[in-house]
Amino acid sequence: MQAPIVGIIMGSASDWDTMRETHNVLEEFGVPHEYRVLSAHRAPRAVTEYAESAEQRGLKVIIGAAGGAAHLAGVLAAQTLLPVLGVPIESQALKGMDSLLSTVQMPGGIPVGTLAIGKAGAKNAALLAIAMLATTDPALREKLLVYREKQTQAVLDAKLEG
Repeated sequence: MQAPIVGIIMGSASDWDTMRETHNVLEEFGVPHEYRVLSAHRAPRAVTEYAESAEQRGLKVIIGAAGGAAHLAGVLAAQTLLPVLGVPIESQALKGMDSLLSTVQMPGGIPVGTLAIGKAGAKNAALLAIAMLATTDPALREKLLVYREKQTQAVLDAKLEG
């Protein structure tokens, strides 16, 4: 088993319903990854330890997902030089707008690549991480090319009834 190169961190176990999309895409592409629940607010020391050790452990990209106040991706990004992608989780109160704004509105100097709210964002976070990794991995680049070609062909082959 290969050591993980992508880390998926969620602020709550309930976020797994959304972040399973990230996991599934990374699995489909054969990208070794790990996933954990760590809260920026309820377990801040654990988040710091994770971020500070990530590069040394071989990670290349971290995906942070949280809802509500959604500071997880930003806290991770502040403590590592690795690229951090943020997935805002849909919340009950504001349908994920609170999560989106908390994730995307980072101060200049600490970037978080923020994706869409919910499952589309989770899927795209995996695909963006794969695209980043594919810049130095020709086999992964080829898999991504095939994926995109299949996606395009499925659109072109779509049949409408009526």
